Amino acid sequence: MGRPTPRPPTRLERAIALRYLRGRKRSKFASLNTIIAVGGVAIGVMALIVVLGVMNGLRDDLRDKILVANPHLRILTYGASLRMDNWAEALDTIRSHPEVVAAAPEVLTQALILNQADYPSAVNVVGVEVGDRETSVTALRDAIESGDGDFTIRSNPDSVSGAIILGYRLAGRLSAYVGDIVTIVPPTSARVNRATGQRIPQLLRFEVTGLFNTGMYQYDDGFGVMELATAQRVAGLDDAVTGVQIRLRDAWRAPEVGKQLEARLGYPYRSFDWQSQNASLFAALQLEKLAMGLIICFIMVVAAFNIIGTLTMVVAEKTREIGILQAMGLTRGAVSRIFLAQGAIIGAVGTAIGLGLGLAASVFIDRSGVIRIDPQVYFIDHLPVHIEIGDVIGVVAFSLIVAVVATFHPSRTAARLTPVEAIRHE
Repeated sequence: MGRPTPRPPTRLERAIALRYLRGRKRSKFASLNTIIAVGGVAIGVMALIVVLGVMNGLRDDLRDKILVANPHLRILTYGASLRMDNWAEALDTIRSHPEVVAAAPEVLTQALILNQADYPSAVNVVGVEVGDRETSVTALRDAIESGDGDFTIRSNPDSVSGAIILGYRLAGRLSAYVGDIVTIVPPTSARVNRATGQRIPQLLRFEVTGLFNTGMYQYDDGFGVMELATAQRVAGLDDAVTGVQIRLRDAWRAPEVGKQLEARLGYPYRSFDWQSQNASLFAALQLEKLAMGLIICFIMVVAAFNIIGTLTMVVAEKTREIGILQAMGLTRGAVSRIFLAQGAIIGAVGTAIGLGLGLAASVFIDRSGVIRIDPQVYFIDHLPVHIEIGDVIGVVAFSLIVAVVATFHPSRTAARLTPVEAIRHE
């Protein structure tokens, strides 16, 4: 014959379990232990919920902020010049892919920018096509907080080379705001003076027509955006571009779609997706989430020892009562289930309290922004918390399993008691 199938505690067994957890009327020792055990489980669950939510929030916020000004995928070329001459043909092939929502040529170069007092700073110049929001590859237009995104020059057009939109932090460092004039010094457009033979840099004046705030420190502090044709002139590319920006239906499929486009376009084209560009960052976040989760799990282990201690004290304190119940016909299996029920009750109550506190703390931290962090290091200025249902289910399941497993030793100890020995116990 096989072993009997375990069955859940009966109503009577659950009632006895609750009575044992409350302790004696004159003694609060057992009930205090129960409160400590429940508190240990609650603190462990709360800590796990908040920590996992913080790691999810960092990952999601960084992803969203990266994709405000960054395309899902870029098509670039090999070679020392990194210029794409036959980009129009490549663009038609790219747009024919079913996963591509929008694609446009871009120019990406670096230059020196001077404010009206000739204070210098490095700037990453991005050239994009002007279009509506449906055909735009990035969501940069939605991040413009002053001015406009249409590169409309308000001053004398003959006095400037074009319009530029600056990150608000870069504009703050330069004291260059909407309507001000800045000077761009392209690194590749220097002219040779015939008299001296020296290379003289070309100075291009631009009107600041807008400021953007992506929430990503790297972009807001070092990028400037201008029209594609203007950026081509700044970079000295003539009609060429440096690459093609692509927006996909599903940003997470960027590596897969990139490989498919490489196969369609052939050499010398190559793909560069946003995940590869930030692979080390997201890998570090995932590793940190795993490490923090394991560390917090030790709180649950401590809670398990609290449960073991509590139930062991109950066994010692209720030995005579257990013997009397066995003498009245309670089986060993029933005694074991009573203590399993106690562990399940401690785990369920502690998990419910911890889950409620964890969710409440997560919502408060996320919405209030009370925990500030350095945006120069973490790219965002406050600690975000995003709760995922999978994490919640995992934490709840782990907590309940730990609570039930912790009852195995005390329940077996109680079940091995014989009625005569238990009743004679002092």
